[in-house]
Amino acid sequence: MPRRAIAPAVLLAALSAAFPAAALVAASPAAAPVAPPQLAGTWTLVAVDNVLADGTRTQPYGPHPEGILMFDAAGRYALQILRAGRARYAANDKSRGTAEEYADTVMGTNSHFGRYLVDAGAGTLTFRIEHASYPNWEGTEQRRSFTLVDDLLTYTVPVTTTGGAAIGEVSWRRAR
Repeated sequence: MPRRAIAPAVLLAALSAAFPAAALVAASPAAAPVAPPQLAGTWTLVAVDNVLADGTRTQPYGPHPEGILMFDAAGRYALQILRAGRARYAANDKSRGTAEEYADTVMGTNSHFGRYLVDAGAGTLTFRIEHASYPNWEGTEQRRSFTLVDDLLTYTVPVTTTGGAAIGEVSWRRAR
């Protein structure tokens, strides 16, 4: 039996019905359900700044945050950001921390994982967040404008975990 070509629209409709994540691709013809080769891999955190409306910059994870971001070629990612030098729990027991220790842990940590899409034409990276250390982000889809210059990936976060009018700027360097 001869093979027949399938029209792209028919294929997209079938994929969207079978795989809801594929529906995101329909939003922009340039969007790709997997990473372009230049994003796949492991990235280490360079900086996290929140930029206030007046241009003032704050560092919610301190001057030397630590973190890792991993993109795989199948469209999954995992991201962790930690404030360096967080205090250890005096009781040496996570279930017996003080209110201050718990607050320091929460405010010094940002992590989430899920699926991602890259729209190279629009210069956007979309995180489909499945689970996050900040529960308000779970189940959300967040688009970030990004640039990639050599091995430096920088994106903006339009709504930060600290709320308000701040815009986040996050930079990552490719791990070697």
